[in-house]
Amino acid sequence: MSKKKFSTDAGGHDFYHMQRVAKLAKAIACKEHADVFVTEAAAWLHDVGDHKLFPDPERALEEMNQYLYTLDMAEEQISLINQIIAEISYSKGVRIPDSIEAKIVQDADKLDAIGAVGIARTFAYGGSKGQLMYDSAYPENTSFQHFYDKLFNLKKMMHTTYAKQLAAERHKFLEIFAKQFLHEWDTEQI
Repeated sequence: MSKKKFSTDAGGHDFYHMQRVAKLAKAIACKEHADVFVTEAAAWLHDVGDHKLFPDPERALEEMNQYLYTLDMAEEQISLINQIIAEISYSKGVRIPDSIEAKIVQDADKLDAIGAVGIARTFAYGGSKGQLMYDSAYPENTSFQHFYDKLFNLKKMMHTTYAKQLAAERHKFLEIFAKQFLHEWDTEQI
């Protein structure tokens, strides 16, 4: 289902994003002794119903649930997957999810937003929306501003120990990249 739903996205929320989040979530779930199956399943589907990606989010969630029922999943599992998806969105505000599984999926999703891949996704998303990479006169309307609006904040929002370790390394890379980006952008130094 993820491959079909996300195969054409050019803004960083593609099938490969789902795959990376699912792999990270599975690894974290194993270390945290969480329900690995539900965590990984929710990670594969975590962007279903996102208003940025679906013109009719409710319909997308209905289709997802219909698909899950065809897999003979237990009602409790489907319910938990839906709860996880509802709780992890960054755009809905900073909040702490109820279950360890939701915390793990949220951590994995945030981890994919920082580091080298996160940087690439930031500029891919901005480009897909017609946004400039950077403009020193009006930085607030650029993709680079996303570093300050969101990416630099993600490290401190991790819930699990393993995600915190991974986030620290990726955060360092963000800082190095941002410094170098601004250095290269400033053509007066050349």
